Amino acid sequence: MSILNAAPPLSRRSFLGGGALVVSFAITPRAFAQLAGGGEGGAGPRIVAPNLPGSLKSTPWLDAWIRIDADGHITAFTGKAELGQGIRTALLQVAAEELDVAPGQIELVTVDTERTPDEGLTAGSHSMQDSGSALRNAAANVRMLLIQEAARAWDVAPDTIGTSGDGRLHSATGRTARYGELAASLSLHVEALPNVPLRDPKLFRTMGTALARVDIPAKLTGGAAYVQDMRVPGMLHARVVRGPSVGTRLDPLNVAAVEGLAGVVKIVQVGSFVAVVADREWTVITALRRLQETGFVRMVPPIPQGDVVATLRSLPPEEIVVLDTHDVTEPSARTVRARYTRPWLSHGSIGPSCAVAMFRDGRMTIWTHSQGTYDVRRVAAELLDLPPANVHAIHVEGAGCYGQNGADDVAAEAAMIAKAVPGRPIRLQWMREQEFGWEPLGPAMVTEVEASLDAQNRIVAWNYDVWSNPHNNRPVGAGGVLVGGEVVPPFPAPEGKPIPMPEGDGDRNANPLYTLPNMHVLYHFLKDMPIRVSALRSLGAHLNVFSIESMFDELAKASGVDPLVLRLAHMKDERARAVMQTAAERFGWVNGVRGDGRRGRGMGFARYKNLGAYCAVMLDIEVERETGRIAVLRAVAAVDSGQPVNPDGIRNQVEGGIIQSLSWTTHESVTFDANRRTSFDWSMYPILRFADAPHSVEVHVIDSVGMPFLGTAECAQGPTSAALANALADAVGVRLREMPLSPARVKAAIGVI
Repeated sequence: MSILNAAPPLSRRSFLGGGALVVSFAITPRAFAQLAGGGEGGAGPRIVAPNLPGSLKSTPWLDAWIRIDADGHITAFTGKAELGQGIRTALLQVAAEELDVAPGQIELVTVDTERTPDEGLTAGSHSMQDSGSALRNAAANVRMLLIQEAARAWDVAPDTIGTSGDGRLHSATGRTARYGELAASLSLHVEALPNVPLRDPKLFRTMGTALARVDIPAKLTGGAAYVQDMRVPGMLHARVVRGPSVGTRLDPLNVAAVEGLAGVVKIVQVGSFVAVVADREWTVITALRRLQETGFVRMVPPIPQGDVVATLRSLPPEEIVVLDTHDVTEPSARTVRARYTRPWLSHGSIGPSCAVAMFRDGRMTIWTHSQGTYDVRRVAAELLDLPPANVHAIHVEGAGCYGQNGADDVAAEAAMIAKAVPGRPIRLQWMREQEFGWEPLGPAMVTEVEASLDAQNRIVAWNYDVWSNPHNNRPVGAGGVLVGGEVVPPFPAPEGKPIPMPEGDGDRNANPLYTLPNMHVLYHFLKDMPIRVSALRSLGAHLNVFSIESMFDELAKASGVDPLVLRLAHMKDERARAVMQTAAERFGWVNGVRGDGRRGRGMGFARYKNLGAYCAVMLDIEVERETGRIAVLRAVAAVDSGQPVNPDGIRNQVEGGIIQSLSWTTHESVTFDANRRTSFDWSMYPILRFADAPHSVEVHVIDSVGMPFLGTAECAQGPTSAALANALADAVGVRLREMPLSPARVKAAIGVI
């Protein structure tokens, strides 16, 4: 039976009088099952229980989150995906803590359209805030129900019953029972109650400990860790045939040249979509290379050849006022103006995008590393004209993600090919140059800042403008993927739309957390996209924090005030102040110390989206003046993520964010000519190498016991970029405002020795 068609949810009163074990579980009511979006910028799953925490608002039934079998086996479910951020481990700890069992006693199922709640995208550092909060509350509800059932069976007061940490309950009279025994007489198909008692942090056994990450062993040992590693019996290999980058096609395309190759199973052609299928991967690569021995034509207008500023400022904007405040202040004594830019960025995924799909008996199964697994189902259903119930999408980790790389495209393409070759699993992987050539890029951005100080070095005016294309064009329908525009008739491409604040997209973190008077923040939203762009980790926060925090240092220099002192003078948020002061103490920040021409130090701070984790980063750098190379000698960060679940996991994320941001800020920039992208490999698109990594990284996690979970994974990118620019200016006395701060740019700025 399916609980989706059952009677309305049981009341708590009727539940306590019932006794049947429900062996299937609810995910979402039928009326809401087809909703598009699901996360940052999308419509998301509909809210049905607004008084509940996190994703329980959309899926309030306990059996969608927790299941306990009669034999005591515990399964927890989450609609969030493991992307390398360690969420499997953290969510295991959350469920284990509130159920009061060992993490090893729980099987955690991550996003799967037939098994888990639809929690939308795994994006925007929402996993702990949304899924962690939901799972914690659901587990606490289940523990409470088990205690109530034991109290009923033993005829004792519930407050005389406790849990022992190993899946058993015990009473003051000495009676014990395993969870499975009690669960056999319970139905968990009841709505969660808000504000159920949570375990006292003083009694925590699992949360707050550095549990070893469960996703790491296979990655370290070369095991099957990623969808790229999947091998299924009877599997065929595929490659898609396109021009060198988005907007091009091969011309001429001589498909007949490869149809007769030994091992080629099928050439799939639907509209202008072409793919080769073969029994061996090398065979299909050989066929692809033969087809690529031709020219190409561009089918859309040329790529603009001006710099970032010229390209973006030439596009028609939609003006969105983010902030506009008017205050009475002292007159300004000095004003500083600056423009900051970042180029188009690639995701730089180490493993090119990959998916496995199989079409059998009218049903499509897709294994995908997309961050929007439910959206993969929606896209495939529309693209292939299948009922959504006949498309099963399962998340499998990919070797590289954090934003919209090619994962969504390749999942749709694998499904298209699989439908043309029914009964056989199809493994489709893009080539390295295809990943660089076809994936959506992180948008280029421009900011202009004008700030004024009074005679007492108080900021009295703040004017901020940001220009950007949309950062979230994630597909929720077939028109959002490349193949959707290649079939006949094509699906219309969706119109780019801004993400409303407080999340924001290009204006994310454009509203300073500092207390500043006379603020005017204007987002010039550029709907027209001359280059394919979408989400890249931290969205607009990377450049906006870079700009705000660089301007604070420029103001500090203009006024002769220490940069930390200036920040603290304008910050009222006590948790923000504590993060900055903790970082300064651990770093050894000394007021008044300045760079010596080679060595310098700098800081950056932000609260991600002004509603996530607080993070301060301080860097000690050395500039090789002869080459312009920047060496990061030491990085020290402090972070407040609310109640820490796995402190080591938080440190992992902040360390990774620091390294990723240093790579963006010093190395990365996609290159173009008028017809195509020209950075197709790691030589043309360099990323941070081991030799350029910080010599040491320290991350200090503030123990905010009992506070709500705060999203952490993207909190370090903006502060790190600013800390680097500020340290560079401190070291050499020259301010660079245009990313990347490459050796060539540094050397050109400081001149000949």
